[in-house]
Amino acid sequence: MSSVAATRLRKGNLIKHNNELCRIVETQHVTPGNLRGFVRAKMRKVKDATMFEHRFRSEDMVERAHLDEREMQYLYKDGDTFYFMDTSSYEQTGLSDEALGDSMNFLLPESMINVEFYEGNPVGIELPPTVDLKVVDTVPGIKGATANAQTKPATLETGYVVTVPAFVEVGTVVRINTETGEYLSRV
Repeated sequence: MSSVAATRLRKGNLIKHNNELCRIVETQHVTPGNLRGFVRAKMRKVKDATMFEHRFRSEDMVERAHLDEREMQYLYKDGDTFYFMDTSSYEQTGLSDEALGDSMNFLLPESMINVEFYEGNPVGIELPPTVDLKVVDTVPGIKGATANAQTKPATLETGYVVTVPAFVEVGTVVRINTETGEYLSRV
């Protein structure tokens, strides 16, 4: 197991905390005026999906979980479970939507994804930094109203709703940042 400074924790990291596997949901580095700085981390236990917060001192070392990654193909969603297939052994693995979190908004059937395993059990996925998705529904832009940068909501092929510029129309393929969920550009 490798250790990392608490100040280097990021959203999505898997750590061992009190001998339990936890995924970082949110971090905030706080430096109050005349006191020592600390890191406030919101975490979710992988085993039972309970959320909790913990304060780490800035100088604390946190134990990162060692994960094995396997490239797998995303097949389909059935209820609350997403199914992935190992393309070499054709073995299927299911992950709940709680384990995937916001990552499920960027999954297209038949896409190749790195699935993370801890002690032989699937615990999550690692998405590429960006994904290209097609706009399936949006309102038409207003012609000639270019005084300000106008934005509008657009529904993507996965059902995710993102804010896009007014010139984006239905059928346009857009690039989305998977970490923030924001529109980056047209493709």
